[in-house]
Amino acid sequence: MTETIKLSVVIITFNEEKNIGRCIEAASKVADEIVIVDSLSSDKTKEICLSQGVKFIEHAFEGYVQQKNYAITQATYPHVLSLDADEVLSEELVKSILDVKQHWEYDGYYVNRMTNYCGKWIKHGGWYPDKKLRLWYAPKGQWKGINPHDCFELQEGCRTHCLKGNLEHFSYYSIEQHMAQVNKFTEIAAERDVERGRNISLSKLIFYPFWKFNRDYIFKGGFLDGYYGFIIAVISSFAAFAKYAKIREKRKN
Repeated sequence: MTETIKLSVVIITFNEEKNIGRCIEAASKVADEIVIVDSLSSDKTKEICLSQGVKFIEHAFEGYVQQKNYAITQATYPHVLSLDADEVLSEELVKSILDVKQHWEYDGYYVNRMTNYCGKWIKHGGWYPDKKLRLWYAPKGQWKGINPHDCFELQEGCRTHCLKGNLEHFSYYSIEQHMAQVNKFTEIAAERDVERGRNISLSKLIFYPFWKFNRDYIFKGGFLDGYYGFIIAVISSFAAFAKYAKIREKRKN
């Protein structure tokens, strides 16, 4: 009989008092330890984490990729489930992970992430199923990507599988919060692209946002999510425009 593996759940945080308690509560159903790496929060994140008995580490933020790779090194066990503070394991996903712990077969496992936007679950427009590689044998991979867009990459030849159940993502509680995040992320992304020597033509700045809106809202069924499906498509299109405009501005400067 296969021995049940021990699982470290790793979460990075910064001012997540609104979300982290809910995340920890669900994660505790599958975790043998929960490791929080916090970027020096100024709210009640630390207090909430310590009250729930997790391993709490404070580490200055150096970038999403760097922070998540550092967090892995703080895990006791090599089998790791990585979560964001605004994510919650559904009951079906909990069951899937518990089954995997007893019969670990693959090097990594994908989950389907479903996003809650302003109180509504979004199921179209390219937002679902938002497959994420979140459960893996850590020695066989690492976080990569260009900040702020990180992704975990396994070594060549590794085998993966997708689990049943949703990773519930409580993304934005208001349109204002979404717009603030767009401004933050497009600024980071534009800086990285300029550093890499990327340039954006005027035609791409003009036409790509329109193409993105039509793709997400019409061809990927965003209209099926009603009012918020429309809002998401508009803001996503604007985010593309904002990033490209910032790249052009930074290159001129």
